[in-house]
Amino acid sequence: MNITKENKDELNAVLKVQVNEEDYKEKVDQVVKDYKKKAKLDGFRPGKVPEGLIRKMYGRAIKIDEINKLVGQELSEYLKSEELNILGEPLPSKTDQKEINWDNDKEFEFAFDIGMSPDFEVKMSGHDKIPYYNIKITDDLIDNQIESYQKRLGEFKEIDEVSEKDEMLNAALTELDEEGNPKEDGTKKEDATLSLDVLKDEDIKAKFEKAKPGDEIDIDLKKAYPSEAELSSMLNVNKEDLENINNFFRLKIDKVKKFEKAEIDQNFYDKLYGEGEVTSEEEFRQKIKEELENQLKPESDRKFAVDAKEHFVRKVDPQIPADFLKRWLKESQSQKEDNQLTEEQIEEEFPAFKQDVKWDLIKNKIIKDHEIKVEESEVLELAKQLTLQQFQQYGMMNFPDEQLEMYAKQLLQQEEQKRKLYEHKYEDKVTELIKEKVKLEEKEVTMEEFKKQVEEEQNKQSK
Repeated sequence: MNITKENKDELNAVLKVQVNEEDYKEKVDQVVKDYKKKAKLDGFRPGKVPEGLIRKMYGRAIKIDEINKLVGQELSEYLKSEELNILGEPLPSKTDQKEINWDNDKEFEFAFDIGMSPDFEVKMSGHDKIPYYNIKITDDLIDNQIESYQKRLGEFKEIDEVSEKDEMLNAALTELDEEGNPKEDGTKKEDATLSLDVLKDEDIKAKFEKAKPGDEIDIDLKKAYPSEAELSSMLNVNKEDLENINNFFRLKIDKVKKFEKAEIDQNFYDKLYGEGEVTSEEEFRQKIKEELENQLKPESDRKFAVDAKEHFVRKVDPQIPADFLKRWLKESQSQKEDNQLTEEQIEEEFPAFKQDVKWDLIKNKIIKDHEIKVEESEVLELAKQLTLQQFQQYGMMNFPDEQLEMYAKQLLQQEEQKRKLYEHKYEDKVTELIKEKVKLEEKEVTMEEFKKQVEEEQNKQSK
């Protein structure tokens, strides 16, 4: 077997694979023998079907299959041994492929188009000016975060009567018949929970004004809570059973509860950060400020990464085999059963895809030139950080390190998640290197100004 490369231009080439009979004959003969052992045909005992008949019935298909597998293996090894940097995957050539006669030919030539990665340099210096947005930690941001913590640690407390119509009710529900009487064998729920805040009909909501435990109120329950999911959960029935249930129910209120935010006191501080870690409002606000700075820095870094990508794609502008990549996208999409893109969609999305390809080339060039490495310990630390952020979203600020590491290691056992975390870390290291090399045009902005910048960037990318 012999493989040769013919350059069409700097970005496109054709690989020609010469296959001789001795390359595949032994394997084909072996598969035919295996078929002979397993074949079951009327008139023949198992394993006694003549080899000639096996070849007549299956020989052509076996030959095609074995040659295709052989060509695929050899192509893969050739690309690796020659260290060819290609984009996409080799595609059967539409212009260089010779006609094949599978029945009579013994020697074959296969031609594959490939798209080549371009040669280019990435130079970074103080002449490259990229904005970096520092988000100002305002009192409003701190106050909003404090209120968020108060809500997380708040609780419902019983009160005497409905006052603001945002209370939660514990009530017994009884289905009524057309005359307004409890329906015999009707649906009942003794300990239903109803939120007046999400009740949809204002006229029905008005019926609960100053309602107290023990009060009975008849309402159109399906009108009050039109969501089938909410209603089936409230009544503890399947959605498909709702159509057989009448609209009107009698509620007998057992408890009226009102949500109260947690008070800011030492107990509040201890729940958030551990006993004695924070002992005053001044320390608390400073702690919140530091948290927000840590939370918002990744947002600033992400915006910088987007701006850096745009800057260097525009500056370096590596040329890519666009026509080949369009064809590769179309053919790879045609092999997918789900979520196939039409040719029109591919054409529409190709400009963004092209930018991503160029950035990947630039990023990988930076990684290679600067010998950037990612250690498994670094990926584990990243997994711990992401895990901690998830727990913090639920108000769990003080989480033991050994448990964090346990959850992080479980995450890394998932190959897809592990791959994404490695990519994440490489991207982070490239971003940090760029920050060191270029001139940062630092700008202090409010959260509202920052969000506007991000929104404008997203709008620009979507066009």
